[in-house]
Amino acid sequence: MKIKAAFFSNQPASLDLVYGNGRKDRLAQFCDLYPVVISAENFDAHLQNLHSVEVIFSTWGMPTLKATQLAKLALLKAVFYAAGSVKFFAEPFLQKQVLVISAWAANAVPVAEFTVSQILLATKGYFRNIRDCATPEGRKNPFVGVGNYSTTIALLGAGMVGRKVIERLVPFDLKVLVFDPFLSSEDAEHLGVEKVTLEEAFARGQVVSNHLANVPETKGLLRAHHFYAMTKNAVFLNTGRGATVIESDLVNVLEQRPDLTALLDVTDPEPPLADSAFYRLSNVFLSSHIAGSIGGEVNRMADTVIEEFLAWQHGKPLRYAVTLEMLVTMA
Repeated sequence: MKIKAAFFSNQPASLDLVYGNGRKDRLAQFCDLYPVVISAENFDAHLQNLHSVEVIFSTWGMPTLKATQLAKLALLKAVFYAAGSVKFFAEPFLQKQVLVISAWAANAVPVAEFTVSQILLATKGYFRNIRDCATPEGRKNPFVGVGNYSTTIALLGAGMVGRKVIERLVPFDLKVLVFDPFLSSEDAEHLGVEKVTLEEAFARGQVVSNHLANVPETKGLLRAHHFYAMTKNAVFLNTGRGATVIESDLVNVLEQRPDLTALLDVTDPEPPLADSAFYRLSNVFLSSHIAGSIGGEVNRMADTVIEEFLAWQHGKPLRYAVTLEMLVTMA
């Protein structure tokens, strides 16, 4: 008999996208899928049919359920979340001994790919170079970078994204520094990186790439004195979270240091307010949070949770189960 499962999401369009291209059909081979997508609005209306559900599949838009609601899902054993952060919904499930499996590692892949591409362009001086080459006068003596040989790159955070960036930088002749209080010296040695303080990361990195988790301890952690300390012509890259940066400080430093460049895929708020200085500063390049999974990349997340579901069903070890302890430091 097939295991009873249901899709939960407040964003059915996201569900169709992530589990598209045959992923729903594949799950239907192994699961008796409830025919209606469950949301916060229709949960109570369908509750009488959900008592036998053992597995929830979801992605962006996962409803947050209260402990009283979860208590009514008496047979629920696992939630397979085809997206990244589970901080906003996972705790009540974990408290109830329900497994939570996330595709955070799959979502980290495109972020790491995006980051590495930006790093390699930044060290070539690409972003300042294209500004100079936009006019005939600037084209006469355009800026060029330091290149990609023995250049120092500083990563803030050695979580899943940070580690995948490190892994993808291995083929290049770059020196990698990492700031992460949770990274041991032994682990740093194994990764082939140098563990440094936050101040050292900013002072030494030609590119400083932010991958810090979005937790209370990191809110506003990156401030004026860090950006002032950056080496000449350095680049700050943020694909992590905008809330880790005091953005008014970043603006002030960028105004006073036109040699610096900021590549911001995330801001706080997102998008920036209409009067934000980020729109007018020529040394700021904004993108609309595209580092994470987009287009066909989203199907990788569904593939990951389907593989985890099949492993769980056959009693094999899980790679991406989340624990209460992990929630403390996860993005």
